[in-house]
Amino acid sequence: MGDFYQRALKKLHKLTPEQCRELFVSAAGEVNRLDTVLDSLYVGIVVCDENHNLLMANKCAQWMIPLSYSEGTLLWPAVMDEQLSDFFREALLNNDRVLEKEMDVEHLGRNKLLSISIVPLVRNRRITGSLIYMEDITEKRKGESRLRQAEKLASLTTLAAAVAHEIKNPLGSISIHLQLLRKVLAKKRNSVDKTTEKYFKVLNEEVDRLNRIIVDFLFAVRPMTLELREGSVNELISGLVDFVSYEMEQANIRCVLELDEKLPMTMMDERYMKQAMLNLVKNAQIAMPKGGLLTFTTNHVDNEIRISIRDTGTGISGENLAKIFEPYFTTTESGTGLGLTLVFKIIKEHHGEISVDSEIGKGTDFEITMPVLQKETRMIAYNEGDIFPDNIKLSGNSDKKI
Repeated sequence: MGDFYQRALKKLHKLTPEQCRELFVSAAGEVNRLDTVLDSLYVGIVVCDENHNLLMANKCAQWMIPLSYSEGTLLWPAVMDEQLSDFFREALLNNDRVLEKEMDVEHLGRNKLLSISIVPLVRNRRITGSLIYMEDITEKRKGESRLRQAEKLASLTTLAAAVAHEIKNPLGSISIHLQLLRKVLAKKRNSVDKTTEKYFKVLNEEVDRLNRIIVDFLFAVRPMTLELREGSVNELISGLVDFVSYEMEQANIRCVLELDEKLPMTMMDERYMKQAMLNLVKNAQIAMPKGGLLTFTTNHVDNEIRISIRDTGTGISGENLAKIFEPYFTTTESGTGLGLTLVFKIIKEHHGEISVDSEIGKGTDFEITMPVLQKETRMIAYNEGDIFPDNIKLSGNSDKKI
């Protein structure tokens, strides 16, 4: 089309006013079509001239970054995020070619991970500006992280049989022989002195602790048989809060329920879901040694039930946040590192997703999403006239040639 308009401009003096008008209308239509295409893209496009002035930014770009859009101004002063503004200034002034640079950006209360590329805009073998291409890869990276978690979890399955035979059985034998040894000592001496009794107590506690670790490990790697039934997440949470209320009061932790009264039902195994949420509550309790606020929130978005368990504890560093669902990763001395791994497994078995957002000193928010229970629907027979009344006719659009 560009060549057509170039030829038309050369013959502009020969065109009649009506032909000029039709040419202008056609050109305006092409511009509108191009704008529609650019604004319909799921990627951000920003165009600058050779002096780095902002020529165009599509809607997706304006949604991705905090941009004070004003055509004809320098790009970086128009970018309200300081880190992003410095990046654009340095890259454009140095004429750097940037490919898939990943940057964290906060805009409209949402943290996003953007992949940004900057390439020269070339016309007739001459650089006439810069083209900036941005893609929101937040969900893509989260998906990759979840896939890695699932792969790590699956790799543990191959160790389950060996662990069961090589560790669990000897532990049972040790526990039995400790009891026999205590009885022999008691029989020979008529009683066991306090020092010996203390040693036996420590040994039994450690054997029990190792046994719990093995049981949790086997639970994490074995296939899970769910007994799915229609259930209410709100009732599950309310029952859980009642169950832990005394313990929370003793720890000076106040529980707040913000439950959506119109929350739909879902299919779940109540035993496992209760165990998953209890593990999250225990985690929150450990994160608030001096007490705090534990908030349970539920809401219904599209075809998903969203559950948030948010504490006001110590928070989790960014470095640890990426490892939090990994088996045997723990930041506490008494933890086994399997609690959140079990939560991850239970939620995945329910075809749900779990994510975590945390900030040091401000707290942690675990968000669970689960599918809504889908009711069966019947197809309703209809006549064409019910959808398209008689006074409305469908017709195709025809292109007008100039």
